[in-house]
Formats: sequence, structure tokens, C-alpha cells
Amino acid sequence: MRQIYKKKNSFLELSHKNNISPNFALDKIDKIDISNSRKFNDNQKKIFLTVKEELKKGSANEFSLTSNILDELNITDEEDWAKYLIHRYRYEVYPDKKILDDFPPYLQIEPSSICNYRCVFCFETDKTFTNKKNGFMGTMKSELFRDIIDDAKNNIEFISLASRGEPLVNPEFEKMIGYTEGKFLNLKINTNASLLNEKKCHSILSSGVKTLVFSADAADEELYSKLRVNGKLHKVLKNIEQFNQIKEKDYKNKKIITRVSGVKYSDEQDFKKMESFWKNLVNQVAFVDYNPWENIYVKEPNNLKTPCSDLWRRMFIWWDGKINPCDTDYKSNLKIRDYNGSISEAWKSEVYNNLRTAHLNQNRHNVKPCQSCNVI
Repeated sequence: MRQIYKKKNSFLELSHKNNISPNFALDKIDKIDISNSRKFNDNQKKIFLTVKEELKKGSANEFSLTSNILDELNITDEEDWAKYLIHRYRYEVYPDKKILDDFPPYLQIEPSSICNYRCVFCFETDKTFTNKKNGFMGTMKSELFRDIIDDAKNNIEFISLASRGEPLVNPEFEKMIGYTEGKFLNLKINTNASLLNEKKCHSILSSGVKTLVFSADAADEELYSKLRVNGKLHKVLKNIEQFNQIKEKDYKNKKIITRVSGVKYSDEQDFKKMESFWKNLVNQVAFVDYNPWENIYVKEPNNLKTPCSDLWRRMFIWWDGKINPCDTDYKSNLKIRDYNGSISEAWKSEVYNNLRTAHLNQNRHNVKPCQSCNVI
């Protein structure tokens, strides 16, 4: 049977220290009234009413307060709950309903395509990708980053600084992350934590980062080194412990979710061991599903007809400004355009819409590499 990778709710396992109950959150949300607020346009007000209606339906709804959403609400000021839920609804529901508006619900910005690891489940193991002569390797300039952030501010609330490489490789990382302070409700960094020194800890904790994901897939040194080639578990542990010490000493009131997230790649990986090993160091421990990306450019078509939900969920902007609709296409066959100052124009562009139409018309078999991809 063909393996299908569902981008929505890709958590296979998630444990967390939840400090907010569903009933408490539902009661708070029910009392929020934005009908006369000038901070929201008519469409946003309509979305929020839909959110409230969906939450009242219980198990029959299309939008619910998952444990991860509750954790994110817990670190969000209550005056921003309505805005958070509006954007979360767009992220959760719009891809299912194939609704397109002016901006992507989610934006992934790639500070670096370079990585110091060679994880067995990652694009970085493809030497035709990592060979510098082929032009895929590089780090984003802070000027381009600032332009993208200014464009996204007040339009997109869900941002990830991560994609094909390790963000902390970027020599301007501290400068870039400092520019995000106070700009987004949900800004996330994914890092292997191997380069997380004292200076970078301070830059993250003083910035707009709301979720910090430490990518780790094992609870012992041997398996960690086997999966995360070039990585040392003891070094990562030391860096995360230092991060926690700095937070406790200098940023005690900083609202941030920390998560250890692993890719479930091998039967050797045990979530109970992961949870036991990491739970005292972070707020959440998770396994996400593995997306079998290997040989995507030469693999035989799989006859999958279901449209890819990412075409309505998120946009990727690589280190060099290339805009791409997904990261499974890590060599940018599907490149939309180079960033020219307008995320919205690219999102609604003819090239992007032609790709969406091909998927909606069950013609993804005519599009490379969509024809061989398992993502829906």
C-alpha cells in the first residue's frame, strides 16, 4: 500500500506540560467580543464567529482546541486570543477547504540551507544538493530577512525560521532574530541545538520567538549519532541545559514553548524513552511522521490524485529569495518566483494558481516532482 503523508497534524506523539484546561479556554473565548473592534476587518470578524461556533460543536467540529493550541494560547496575551485563533483557523481549515486569501496562513523563512549535520532522513544526505557548485547552499542576508519580516508583519502570524538547513549556521542570526521582537504571535525556530551558545541563547530569549524546537530523535548517544550523523547528544544536552539556566536567571517571565521533536524514522526509536529522557528539559516532547522524500526527482509516479494541502497552507522563502510551494521539492523545480517585495503577489500569482489548479483537477501526475510525492 502506498504511504501517504498528511501534512495536517503530523504529530504521531506529543506529551506536554499543559498549564491551561480546555474548559477554561472555552469559557474565555466565549466571552470575547470583537464585533465592534476596529482592529479586525469584516472577514476576520466572520472567521472568529465561525471559530466560536465550531468550538461549541464538540467532537463534531472541524476546528478544535488541541493540546498544542492550548499550550500556544497559554503563552499568548488574552487580548490577542482572538487574533491568534483567527490565524490558527486559517492554518487548520483553509487547506482542507482549499480557501485562498491574500496571504499564506504560514510562512517558512530559511536563514540557511547549510547544515553541520547529515541526518539520515534529511535532504542534506543528497550530495547533489549539498555540493556547493550546484548553487543550493547559502545563508540569507539580513537585509532580505528584514524586507520579508516587514512584509509579513500584521499579515501573517505563523512564521518558522527553518527549512532545509540549520538556522544557527547563519552568521547574522543574532541580528536577524532581534528584528522579530514584538512582531508575530507565533514565531518558531527549529534547530539541532549543536550551535546554541550563550550569545545565541540571549538573542533568542530577547527576541520574538514563541516556540523553540530542538530537533532530536533519540534518548541515547549511540542511536542519536546513528540518526543525526555528525551530532553528539552530550553536546546538545549541555547546550539545552545552558539555555534553561539563562532563561531562569535572566528571562524568567519570557513566554516561550520549548520542544524536543524527533522524526519517527526507525523502529529503534521509542517514544516512552524519549519522553522520560527529555521531559524535564522542555515543555513538550514529540515525534513527527517521516516524509519519504528520497529519489523524489526520479521516482516513478504514484498515481496519487488528492491535492497537496500545503498549496493552501504555507509558503517557503529560501535563503536566496526563491519562493517555493513546498520543501519536498528541495531543489526548487516548482519555484514560483524570486521574492520581489510582495508575499501576497507571489501567493496569488498565476504560477502558484496554475499549480493549485493542476492539483484540484487531479492532474498532479503531470507535475514534477508532485507526481512522485506522497504529501497531501
